[in-house]
Amino acid sequence: MRKKVDDPRLMIKVCDLYYNQNASRQEIGQELGLSRPTIARLLDSAREQGLVRIEIPDLDTIAYWELEKKLEEKYGLRQVLVVDGSDDKDTLESALGSSAARYLQYVIKDDSIVGVSMGSTLHHMVSALQKAPAERVTYVPLVGGMGRLRMELHANSLAEKMSRLGDGTFIPLHAPARVSSTLVRDELMKEESVQDAVKLMNRIDVALVGIGYPNEHSAIKATGYYKENEIESLVSRKAAGELCMQFYDIEGYTEPYASDNAVIGMDIHRLCKVPCSVGIAGGKEKLSAIQGAINGKYINVLITDTECARALLSDEEEE
Repeated sequence: MRKKVDDPRLMIKVCDLYYNQNASRQEIGQELGLSRPTIARLLDSAREQGLVRIEIPDLDTIAYWELEKKLEEKYGLRQVLVVDGSDDKDTLESALGSSAARYLQYVIKDDSIVGVSMGSTLHHMVSALQKAPAERVTYVPLVGGMGRLRMELHANSLAEKMSRLGDGTFIPLHAPARVSSTLVRDELMKEESVQDAVKLMNRIDVALVGIGYPNEHSAIKATGYYKENEIESLVSRKAAGELCMQFYDIEGYTEPYASDNAVIGMDIHRLCKVPCSVGIAGGKEKLSAIQGAINGKYINVLITDTECARALLSDEEEE
């Protein structure tokens, strides 16, 4: 066996078939009368001896590769994608949405269950999708959406649009995103019309969430669910951000805002258990919201812009 593995002619022959002629290991084995483990050892030996060099060309063309790697290492994130920053809100959200749409093409697998939150950045993401990311995908909104304003930003609308790109299935959440009290919320969550979506929320493979923060231009105000005085109250109580209309501070703690959480949808603490939880947000004003989402471990994938990315790496900015 050692003789075969050390034979340079045999190594080159196997490498030529595998790398240049795209033959499978099974096909090579049949042609050369070798076992698959032997072929694997020959390929490894060829690399160790420098007969084959595998290069990843043009890493520099991925503009923010190093920045992304540093963020992944610093915060223990599964993946970070960084786009160009912009002072124009629509331009920035479009860039973030397009990046997210490309990411979905390889992260969503056949038969996956995908949860979708709400907001303008996710609206840009759905608009950028040209085809279904995979087959037989089930899409479920992570919050209700029966409001009267900006319906295109609601989770139900976004999830349904994604399902229509292919043979996907849409499971609606027939409830408003927010109700008058936590007592009403708890009762509504027991309704049969809500339970189909709620049960699926416990099985989500990929969660897509916009990261918001309390301000007069936020989606939670644009959709009519929060009034100006309520947003002012959240700001005064140092709410850093929100996911699925549920608020947290910069450390990721939700307890100070439990009384505000009359939301029909998935509790954001469940995001911590989702295999791929994708948070999408940019603009330096969202820095604290992103930090809180990371600290709370609500997201393990971040899609953001250069301004936020560099601030997240700066100890001075964090302080």
